[in-house]
Amino acid sequence: MQTLVAAVPAFLASVVEFVEALTIVLAVGVTRQWRSTLIGVGAATLALAVIVGVFGTAIVVLVPIGILRLVVGTFLLIYGLQWLCKAMLRAAGAKAKHDEASIYQRQIAELTEEPPVPARGMDWISFTVAFKGVLLEGLEVAFIVVTFGASAGQLGPAALGAAVAGVLVLSVGAALHRPLARVPENGLKYAVGLMLVTFGTFWAGEGVGIAWPGSDAVLLVLLAAYLAFSLAGVWAVRAMLIARRVPAAAVAKE
Repeated sequence: MQTLVAAVPAFLASVVEFVEALTIVLAVGVTRQWRSTLIGVGAATLALAVIVGVFGTAIVVLVPIGILRLVVGTFLLIYGLQWLCKAMLRAAGAKAKHDEASIYQRQIAELTEEPPVPARGMDWISFTVAFKGVLLEGLEVAFIVVTFGASAGQLGPAALGAAVAGVLVLSVGAALHRPLARVPENGLKYAVGLMLVTFGTFWAGEGVGIAWPGSDAVLLVLLAAYLAFSLAGVWAVRAMLIARRVPAAAVAKE
């Protein structure tokens, strides 16, 4: 159970972030130079592995589990609510859905305005854009891997879940040579947001001394509660948008 608690959220969150990183890498590689792009990807991946290894190990070894779960739970609540609120607004139609295809085209348009690729040596624009994109998206993965892994005492499974997601996304992307626009990224963000706030509530409660009834089984109750509240929120926002459109349509007819 603890292994799945660490591995599944890390895998799902990593799929989301790696899909976004893949869009950047493909745009840079296709538009400019693959060699420098892949070197940038490798450098960012190495940096992320060091971050997870150093900070994950340090947190597990040095921070008492009670304090760790309180701090991690609080951060997961804040972080998860951000993901969940965005997903709810997109589900309700109040915010545009994440579109990898349009982001890919925008990236290409921006890159074509950069100076030409050097005839020899490293193309530092390709390296920098790929490195920055993978590192920034990967830092969110690293945060989830470290927090879930450390709190559940399962840093290895959490890192493995993220690694499997990375290999899967990159393999499919390499085979298709295009952004993974069909991945239900908005749905995944909704699911991950629910997991983050659920575990954040559970661990923060344990950190302040709450003895949850049913122990780990209460996670299902918390998840169901957050799902119900979030669906109600989506319904309320959608109803509000419809109520605003009706008077506007009536005025337009007049």
